[in-house]
Amino acid sequence: MPAERAGYTVTMFLVDISPSMGKTRQVSVPGKDGEDSDTIEMTNLEWALQFVMLKIQEMIFNGRKTDKCGVILFETNNVINEENGGYEHVSEYIPIEQPNATTLAQLQALEPSTVAGDPIDALIVAIETQDRYLGNKKTWTRKIYLVTDGENPIEVEDWEATAKKMNALDTQLVVVGVDFDDETFEEEDKSKIKRANEEFYHTLISKLERGVVGNCDYVLQEISRPDVREVKSTMSGTVLRVGNHDEKPDEAIEIMIKTSKCTALARPKSFKKFARRKRTAEEEEAAKEHMDVEEDEEKATFAQLRMRSEWYLEEDKVAGDAKTAGPHDEDAEDAEARADQEKRLVKVEKEELVRGYKYGASFVPAPEGEFPRLKTRKGMEICGFFPMQNFRRELSMGEVYYVWADPASPMQQVAVSSVVQGMSEQHVVAITRWVKSDDGDPRMGVLWPSVFEEIDCFLWVQMPFADDIRNFPFASLETLVNKRGEVIKEHPYLPNKEQMAAMDRFVDAMDLMEAGEKDEEGNRQPWFDTRMSYNPAIHRTKQAMFHAAIVQDLNTHPLPPPHPELTKYFEPPRRVLKRAQPAVDECKQAFNVREVPKKVARVRKDEHVRARDEDEDMLLLDRQPGPSQSQRATQSRTFAQSQKTSPLRSQKKPAGNDSGSETEPEPDEEDEEELLLDGARKPERAAPLPTPARSMSPEFKFDRARAPGRIVGFTYPLEDFRKNIERGDVVTKAVEDLAFVIKEAVVRPFAPRRFDEMVECMHELRRVSLMEDEIDAWNTFIQELKHKCLETEPGSKEFWEKVRSIGRPLSYISDSEAAKEGGKSSFTESEAQKFIQD
Repeated sequence: MPAERAGYTVTMFLVDISPSMGKTRQVSVPGKDGEDSDTIEMTNLEWALQFVMLKIQEMIFNGRKTDKCGVILFETNNVINEENGGYEHVSEYIPIEQPNATTLAQLQALEPSTVAGDPIDALIVAIETQDRYLGNKKTWTRKIYLVTDGENPIEVEDWEATAKKMNALDTQLVVVGVDFDDETFEEEDKSKIKRANEEFYHTLISKLERGVVGNCDYVLQEISRPDVREVKSTMSGTVLRVGNHDEKPDEAIEIMIKTSKCTALARPKSFKKFARRKRTAEEEEAAKEHMDVEEDEEKATFAQLRMRSEWYLEEDKVAGDAKTAGPHDEDAEDAEARADQEKRLVKVEKEELVRGYKYGASFVPAPEGEFPRLKTRKGMEICGFFPMQNFRRELSMGEVYYVWADPASPMQQVAVSSVVQGMSEQHVVAITRWVKSDDGDPRMGVLWPSVFEEIDCFLWVQMPFADDIRNFPFASLETLVNKRGEVIKEHPYLPNKEQMAAMDRFVDAMDLMEAGEKDEEGNRQPWFDTRMSYNPAIHRTKQAMFHAAIVQDLNTHPLPPPHPELTKYFEPPRRVLKRAQPAVDECKQAFNVREVPKKVARVRKDEHVRARDEDEDMLLLDRQPGPSQSQRATQSRTFAQSQKTSPLRSQKKPAGNDSGSETEPEPDEEDEEELLLDGARKPERAAPLPTPARSMSPEFKFDRARAPGRIVGFTYPLEDFRKNIERGDVVTKAVEDLAFVIKEAVVRPFAPRRFDEMVECMHELRRVSLMEDEIDAWNTFIQELKHKCLETEPGSKEFWEKVRSIGRPLSYISDSEAAKEGGKSSFTESEAQKFIQD
């Protein structure tokens, strides 16, 4: 489709509502909750109207008063028919006006007609209606969209005159055809009338200076393509000063300039908030009088929520004599509750308030007039120059502005060009103070010289003030100093040459500069293009708003997936991943990378707080991880209890050593060196507090007999299984491991002693598999268990007889059982009954 020009535009939509447009078709829509796509039935008119409504919704979304449109149907009600007759079955359904929500509602109410109209007649009516509305407004853009299925005959006489008139008026025509042939689609069993009409439309477009024929399916896909809305910035005049013109006018320069936006920050469209409107007293009385009306007919009304600010002041309710009453017995909670009850909120008018600024923990009142505003003068003032290479990229803030010379003054253009050329040759930029209006707030920025082919100008971007910059120092990643002040050359925190080389190869392998498509000469282009990278928050929100505005029911017409152009940079290119795989494997081996299972924090039913893990605290390079405050408190309490319960144990000393104790061993200096930053020494640490391991006998740990790589052991399989299920992130692994334990346990020696336990495990395993959508895992397990018990050696026919005696509760999970829990099964109820009985 041709690019659209922004500005003053009048668009006419010609919609074919002939009986053939009532033909139904199957349209693919995305499935619910991420399921496979589904198909729904709609008419060709409903399908084609989606394009018209999306185009009109775009006009409403932009909110420009200069975007106007009208809709013409192939029926009889138009200005030419009223004056001169003819042009039958062509109707002006919606007159030219600025579109709104009512326009979309009128389009949704359209239905196929019983008569067919001529699209050429509709085209002539649209041209005349558009021309009468605009009159002599030659700067307005004229567009016409013709939506049809091409199934009805067309009177093609004198169409050349219509094409000449459209070229004279510079009118753009877009023909949107239902199931029209294009490069990727060709309709089967096409009628002769439609084939001839398509040829005519292509012939008509070839005679127009601005025209195109498109397939409806293609244009519906293209209209959801993300695009950047280009806005023409209005230039505002100001002055550029170099030097102090007031005190030393001979040494100062003033240049008249114009500023306009180079970039603009785009945000997602804001949403208005609505809430159910409460009935007034009059409406309540009216509702009581009509009690015979059914409640189902009562419609809820919603009103838009608007922001309103009110100010309140806390005051005490009790009088002064109550406050001076004598002390009485009450605990802290009662006193706090009583204080809250004694306070009340008193509304204060805005005029009674005084603005204040926070200074530390207090507020400083700043009444108007006592703190005069800074006297400033409109214009840009260059404060100084500095080299380009010294400019820090992170200091750029906000939007970028163009700074042009005054287009009406050649002398000002020469002056600006001279400054730009001089700064560009010296490779310097200028710190500039910009005040947009007299007595306005000043902003500091940088002027960057820009030399284009036909013009010289500046780019200005705001910079922070010195007070706005915060420096956050971090420990060095390269220099480690031990407690003795020695620089450490080898340490686990420092990479060695092998690791550095592996990382260099990995970075080189992930280069994206030659990962894109090939150009005409066969050279690889860069993969990422900033011009084709779009903000998903803006465009996906816009797509959702447009879709909700054109469909009646989101359950039957769910939101389609985002356009491929919006998600093409979400995943790295496969070519690069394949190329970098050897480097990735080398890095894994060099750095000994291992996957650590995520620990899911959960709150116990008895409301106990989960203790923090040792690796959850941030590991700093300039100190070793030590016990937290809560851990030290716990250790102190444990040590105090051990002193009370067994005082002799803590006082017992080993033979031959009078200085040491059993609870406080002498620290080993060779254990691990303490790392310091830049050689700074830390104060000596106190002796470590006793831990439960030092003060009491260690707790006996049971061997749970877990096989390598398993999380469910043979000793307490059901207990291990339930603990892992409560974690929530290893359900599949827990189901797999419990099934493995059951199959192995029933064929081991002395297995009959554990038959009842294994049956209990099977009941729990089946229940969890059904609830957690692990149905296929259970059905596969029960098949393998039966085969292992009956057809392998040593087998366990006794255990399978026990399972068979239980019957259906331990058989397959059928499709009816799975459907109740939202899952799927490949076995029917009869197959499940037969399996357990055989």
